[in-house]
Amino acid sequence: MNGADEKGFIYRTPHWEVRLNSNQKYLGRCVVVLRRPCPRLAEVTAQETLAFMEIVRNLEALVQKTFGAAMFNWACSMNHAYQNNPPDPQVHWHLIPRYDHPVEFGDKIFTDERFGYRSVSDQDIVTNDLFEKVADALRKNKHLMP
Repeated sequence: MNGADEKGFIYRTPHWEVRLNSNQKYLGRCVVVLRRPCPRLAEVTAQETLAFMEIVRNLEALVQKTFGAAMFNWACSMNHAYQNNPPDPQVHWHLIPRYDHPVEFGDKIFTDERFGYRSVSDQDIVTNDLFEKVADALRKNKHLMP
């Protein structure tokens, strides 16, 4: 993991790395990846779990203050790893911000038609320019984290 060299890099801690997800169906959607190789959630250490909870607190505050998210869904489903041969699972979490109102950012209006219900997995791959603007907004606002 090259961190800051990777597209969408937001920040890292000793245990976790936060990147903007290429799917921006929900504005500010991020992926939080454990930095050491770890194929199963059951193998995450107590220290890594505590560090992850700090990421939850900080990242939710960052996305809420940057884009106005009303609430958050979190998901850890590593199904895609098993579409590869051989499988290459790596523990990671998806932060899925949810919005009770339309949000205009850049040249796009993001709407969450299913607010209050389970998020959908529809893809919304935004332009590279808009993707970088979203990532930049989060990076610039890291000072807003508790």
